[in-house]
Amino acid sequence: MIFDAEIAYNELLARFGSRVRRNEPLARHCTFGVGGPADVWVSVDKPEDLVGLVTLCSQQRWPLLVTGNGTNVLYADAGVRGVVARVAINTYTIEELDADHAFLTVGAGISWPRIINDLTPLGWGGLEFGPGIPGTLGGGVISNAGVHGHDLGQVLEWVDIVDARQCEEEPVDPTVVRYQHDQLDLTYRHSRFRAQRRVQFNAEGDPIAAPHKMIEPAEIVMQLGIRLHREDPQKLRAAIDEHKQYRKRTQPPQQSAGSVFKNPQGDYSGRLIEAVGLKGTIRGGAQISERHANFIVNVGGARANDVATLIKEAHQRVYDRFGVDLELEVELRGEWKAL
Repeated sequence: MIFDAEIAYNELLARFGSRVRRNEPLARHCTFGVGGPADVWVSVDKPEDLVGLVTLCSQQRWPLLVTGNGTNVLYADAGVRGVVARVAINTYTIEELDADHAFLTVGAGISWPRIINDLTPLGWGGLEFGPGIPGTLGGGVISNAGVHGHDLGQVLEWVDIVDARQCEEEPVDPTVVRYQHDQLDLTYRHSRFRAQRRVQFNAEGDPIAAPHKMIEPAEIVMQLGIRLHREDPQKLRAAIDEHKQYRKRTQPPQQSAGSVFKNPQGDYSGRLIEAVGLKGTIRGGAQISERHANFIVNVGGARANDVATLIKEAHQRVYDRFGVDLELEVELRGEWKAL
């Protein structure tokens, strides 16, 4: 079935109003600041709207890509065909269990800085390690986001997902499923949702995006349940400030998507990339950061292909020199071709 963007746009406009846009530049929704247009863009801020959108796209056979804040995504210069939906569900409730413990039920679209800033004056700890994590909590589940020896999996109790796996073969309605912690396979920068998103490298060293699906990803994080503990607000604020200062000292200020590669066991990707002489290398408007070699930054006017070229070079040079197959943390989305 051929996707008719005008039909989809008009139908979604009737349902979602001003949250729908036509030919939306994805550079506005990606921390790299690169990427071509989405045929149709929509922001959904209620769980029922997310389920309704996935249902509609399944029934109409419209390609749907669901995203968060775009902090670990590299959109192609050619953009994305079909519908791109941002999960903006950011409501939450706090249930006090006793004097020292509470339970946070929170939408997947809420940002780490916002929820931390809301919890801190209330004296609830558990997420204070993440003020420098720019993405959403939902995105944090995918890669089990963490820093300084802490990660989301240490406080995560469950997630509700929109399961659209059956929609690939036929126009069926998605279901909402709750996965408990022990079903999520949470390890270093990994969860059960990560494997199908991993970028592979072909024989020529080009990064190859995961194959297109009707609904991407097929399991969409919608809501999280997180354990909180009572903590002195001043102590929380001090920890948050310390994490912010560390990030300011060690990470580049330019537009980026954070760490490009996972650290291999027992080593650091940044060290390996620097060791092969690529630190500071520029291709077009993108650069392997002079401050931290595991960051690629937009130094002005970068295109997605500039970033991908540096990814290819870093991966290939490290593999040739050290035999280490660096795993890409960044996802490639949209209409990619070999470099």
